[in-house]
Amino acid sequence: MATKQSGLGRGLGDLFARTDGEDATAATLKDGSSYEEIPLGKISPNPQQPRTVFDEDDLAELADSIREFGVLQPIVVRRSGPDAFELIMGERRLRASKLAKKKTIPAIVRGTEDQDLLRDALLENLHRANLNPIEEARAYGQLLDDFGCTQEELSARIHRSRPQISNTIRLLSLPERVQLKVAAGTISAGHARALLGLPDSAAQEQLADRIIAEGLSVRSTEEIVALGKRAGGARPATPRGPRLPSERERDISSQLSDHFDTRVKVNIGRNKGRITIEFATGEDLDRIMAIMEGRSI
Repeated sequence: MATKQSGLGRGLGDLFARTDGEDATAATLKDGSSYEEIPLGKISPNPQQPRTVFDEDDLAELADSIREFGVLQPIVVRRSGPDAFELIMGERRLRASKLAKKKTIPAIVRGTEDQDLLRDALLENLHRANLNPIEEARAYGQLLDDFGCTQEELSARIHRSRPQISNTIRLLSLPERVQLKVAAGTISAGHARALLGLPDSAAQEQLADRIIAEGLSVRSTEEIVALGKRAGGARPATPRGPRLPSERERDISSQLSDHFDTRVKVNIGRNKGRITIEFATGEDLDRIMAIMEGRSI
């Protein structure tokens, strides 16, 4: 008995070469691939999927959409056995469909060789900007190894500039602790590229910790690295934790916080100082300004 075809399958009707009476869950595409509704349990993950981090909130949101509207774009798979399939593209849709408790998923079944699996999965994720910099670097490295090509050839194949590929791959020379920070997004790829200018892993790890503790910008990080080089390659100063306020600063901060009924920070430097008064809303700012001007609120 024919099963109801998804809305996307109907929308792809101009690609099908279907005969009258053919099962609506399977159709042959003009390029030799086929469109099918496949049970989720028969699909195994792509073993060479370069993406390893999936945002749980995004998956939950996609699962809600799939429950209501179904999968709006089919995944791409290949046959791995008589009644088994291997994912090529669409891991987010596959994972979200499982979260949505779906039994089947619309899929394009293609004949893809092993050496093309990583390339196809990489291209999908690169074009959707879903890989973090470390995942992207590892995928580039795999492509270079698997295809035995040069960076110039890879650049032409995936439409990325050769310097971009080279600079991304260099991130893999950073210590693992720093790579984890880049993958998690606690420091940016720009920070990471600046760290490559330091002479050893210990210095790179120290400055990475300082970037996070002090909220250093990429430009500030580059300047610290440059200063270290101009000093004859000496290691940058050991990163310090955030400076604790002095007793006087704490006392003044407490008095001003009570006076303005909001958080006030006081920093007293050698030549100058800073007072920071926090406010929540425009009305809160007006209230603080009234107190400063001695006006009634």
